[in-house]
Amino acid sequence: MTSSLEAEAARLRLPPGFQIKAFDSVGSTNDEAKALSRSGAPEGTIVWARRQESGRGRRGRAWTSPEGNLYSTTILRPGLPPAEAAQVSFVAALAIAETAESVLPDPGGVRCKWPNDVLVHDRKLSGILLESEPAPDGKVAWVVLGVGINLRHFPPTADYGATSLIAEGAPPMGPGSLLEVYAGHLAAWYGRWRAHGFGPVRDAWMSRAKGLGGPILIRLADRTIPGTFADLDSDGVLLLDPTDGGPRQRIAAGDVFFAPPPTDPRPSDS
Repeated sequence: MTSSLEAEAARLRLPPGFQIKAFDSVGSTNDEAKALSRSGAPEGTIVWARRQESGRGRRGRAWTSPEGNLYSTTILRPGLPPAEAAQVSFVAALAIAETAESVLPDPGGVRCKWPNDVLVHDRKLSGILLESEPAPDGKVAWVVLGVGINLRHFPPTADYGATSLIAEGAPPMGPGSLLEVYAGHLAAWYGRWRAHGFGPVRDAWMSRAKGLGGPILIRLADRTIPGTFADLDSDGVLLLDPTDGGPRQRIAAGDVFFAPPPTDPRPSDS
């Protein structure tokens, strides 16, 4: 029997080469996509769910997944070494940023926060989680690109304040309509990256970069480093000029913090 979500998915207008596997509920869309990847599902397969029972973000953090937001994971097969395949996170951030810009009344409030967050008026809108598996030749066999976009709900507490598209003034829409917009931008940016490399992606990301040239804190597993966000290297690594005057550092992984955003009186389920 076809579920209502599967019926809705069949009506979505997707870019060429994209197809959807729709579920009312899954543990996580990434786990479902990994199983499909291992069984040979083609590039462009999108796993879409109304809700996740065990959603997660970077470093195993829980990702709250109430019904009403967009939860999707896209299977990609770029055939690249792991370090290059990781650039998909910037591709995804641009796709999310352009999706937000296309539906919000103030597109100028959209910014990208290293390494892979998208902010609206300094509040977190989305989460990105990349997972992959190696191929025998040392490249990746596949990448699953998990994306959660806060459409209607957002967590009331977070290390960095959160928001949703509806709370920021987007017109009423369902997750399916948002998925159509996002998939179109993802296909466009993924195509540019595959055809022209990281350069155009880096340029577009830098034009939206939050905090470039200003003070930041980098939280690593064992310490926190204050400094200046100097640049983004040609491979996506953050370049930090430490406050103590030490040599410029390449930061490949870590959490970035700025000044805390102002207290937001809006309810979390706006």
